[in-house]
Amino acid sequence: MSHILTIRTWSALAVVLAGSALLAAPALAAEEEAQAQEQIEQAEPQQDAEIDDENEAADDDEANDDEADEASGDEEEATEEDHAHVHEPDEHADNEAVQAYREVNRRMHEDMAVEFTGNPDADFARGMIPHHQGAIDMANVVLMHGEDEAIRDLAREIIEAQEEEIAFLRDWLAQHGFEAE
Repeated sequence: MSHILTIRTWSALAVVLAGSALLAAPALAAEEEAQAQEQIEQAEPQQDAEIDDENEAADDDEANDDEADEASGDEEEATEEDHAHVHEPDEHADNEAVQAYREVNRRMHEDMAVEFTGNPDADFARGMIPHHQGAIDMANVVLMHGEDEAIRDLAREIIEAQEEEIAFLRDWLAQHGFEAE
């Protein structure tokens, strides 16, 4: 009998503790939110000062670039792209496999930019078709250029599996009144 009383006491204590935690949670959350907001407000003036410093530095760089352009007799204005990218030579420009992978990647990402329907299932299926086609295309590149037999075997397996999944996705879309792009 004393065991039952002990168990009931512990159960009651657990209920009380859980209830008090639930009651305290909104107050704690509000306090944490207020602290976070205070930290944000304190950080804003510092961030604004850093942004102003960065903008001044960028303005100085542009002024220096303009002076250099004028000094060299170059009348063309420098574009943002000239400042944003360092133009390095393409170390793989002569590698056919790299160029093929780049083209596959470009086409896959372009094709994955489907117009969304609002139906999560259909949007998934429509986006996955070009994704799987990209995997097939990459596998074909390694079959054309790769040498490792284990990788080539995997590429063949990927082609087979992805073709089956594409067929499933196309059938599903058709059965549900959606078009594949």
